[in-house]
Amino acid sequence: MENQNYENAIKLITSREKFHICLGLDRVSQALELLGNPQDRLNIIHVAGTNGKGSVCAILSAILSCAGFKTGLYTSPHIIEYTERIKINRKNISKSDFADLITEISLLAKVNGIYLTEFELLTCAAYKYFADKETDICVIETGLGGRLDATSAINKNILSIITSISLDHTDRLGDTVEKIAFEKAGIIKNGYPVLISSGNKGFDTIKTVADKKQSDILTPCYKVNLLYENSTNYALYNNKKYEFSLLGLWQKENLELVFEAVRYLKKIGYDISENAVEKALKTVCWSCRMQYIKNCSLLIDGTHNPDGARMLRTSIDYYFPSAKKVWVYGSLTTKDYKKVMEILFKPQDEIYFYDFNYPSSVPVETLKELYPQANVITQKELEYLAAENKEALVIISGSFYMIGQILSAKGLFRNIAELDNIY
Repeated sequence: MENQNYENAIKLITSREKFHICLGLDRVSQALELLGNPQDRLNIIHVAGTNGKGSVCAILSAILSCAGFKTGLYTSPHIIEYTERIKINRKNISKSDFADLITEISLLAKVNGIYLTEFELLTCAAYKYFADKETDICVIETGLGGRLDATSAINKNILSIITSISLDHTDRLGDTVEKIAFEKAGIIKNGYPVLISSGNKGFDTIKTVADKKQSDILTPCYKVNLLYENSTNYALYNNKKYEFSLLGLWQKENLELVFEAVRYLKKIGYDISENAVEKALKTVCWSCRMQYIKNCSLLIDGTHNPDGARMLRTSIDYYFPSAKKVWVYGSLTTKDYKKVMEILFKPQDEIYFYDFNYPSSVPVETLKELYPQANVITQKELEYLAAENKEALVIISGSFYMIGQILSAKGLFRNIAELDNIY
C-alpha cells in the first residue's frame, strides 16, 4: 500500500501539466498560505549559486546535524528517488510521508484553482514537512536562479549564501554574469545578512542588491587549502587540519563559505563544537558529485556547464594524475554540451556515449558527429567495464537524469547506490 501511494504521488508530480519550469512566486505563495504558511515557522539558511550550492548545503547541514540540531535539508535534483530531496538529519523523508504530503497539497491546490509545477509542489511539501517535524534549522537550496525560485517564498531567513556564479540557464536567468548574479541575489531578505566570497564574479551586483535591502555582506575571514596524501583528503583551515570526505578542488571555496557560516551561526547563539565540525567533514556525503568508488575505480559526477567541467577536469588530473581516463557521457540539449566536452576530453582519453531515455537528451548520433572516435556503450557493457576495470579511471559524467538511469538498473550500480545511500 505504501509503495502504491508513493507511485501515485510520483504520477501527480510528473504529470504533463506539472513537469515544467514556470518561475514566479504567486502560485507557491498562495499554496503555502492555504497550508498555514509553514515556512514562517522555520529558521532558514538559503543557498543559491551556479556551482557549489549543493555541496555547501550538504556540508553545512551535516555540521548542524552533528552539533545536535534537528536539521532539515532541501536540495535538487534527486538521483533515483524524489525522497532524496527532503531530509532531516541526513535521513530521507519516508515514502509514506512524502506520498501523504504530495497528495494533500495537490488536492488543496486543485480545489483552489492553483496550478503548481513539480518544483513548487515539492517546495511546499518540504516546508510543511520541516514545520510539522519542528526542525531547529533548515538548509534550503534554490532550484533555479533565486529571485523567482519557489524556495524564495519566505519573508525572512537567518542567512543567505551565494556560491560561485557563471553562465548557466542563460535562457531563463540572462546571458551575462551580472544578470545571473541579480537573479541569485533575489534570495537576500531585507535586513538579513548574505555570505559571499569576495572573489565571486557577481560580487558587485550582489553587493548593490544587499545595500538596497540594508543587508550586511559577510565574506570568509580565512582561506582553506586542500591536501591529498596517502589517498586521504584534508582541509586546512585557520591552522587546523580536518579530514574531509569530499573530493574536488572547488570544495576549497565551498568550505570557506561553510566555515564562515559556522562562525556566524555561533555568533548568533548556535552551539557548534569543534567535534561536530570534525565529524561532519569526515563523514559528509554528496552523492554523484565527484563521488569516487575505489573498489571499481569509478568516479561519478553530474557536471553540466563549462565552469563545472573545467573544475572537474582540473580536479581529476590532480587526484588521479597517472590514471587512464575513460569517459561515459550524456547530456541534455539545454546545456552547452559542446563546450563541456571540449573541456572534459583530452586526446589520450577513451570516450563512450550513453543513450539515455529523457525527452531533451542529446542523441548519441549528434555527440558522435563531434567525436567520431567515441563509441556508444550500453548498460550491460558499462556494468562489465566497471566490474572488470583494474587500472583506468571510469568517469560517468553529464546529465543527472542519465546518472539516475544508470544507477537505477539492477546489478553493480544499484548496489553502489544502496551502499552510498544515494537514495
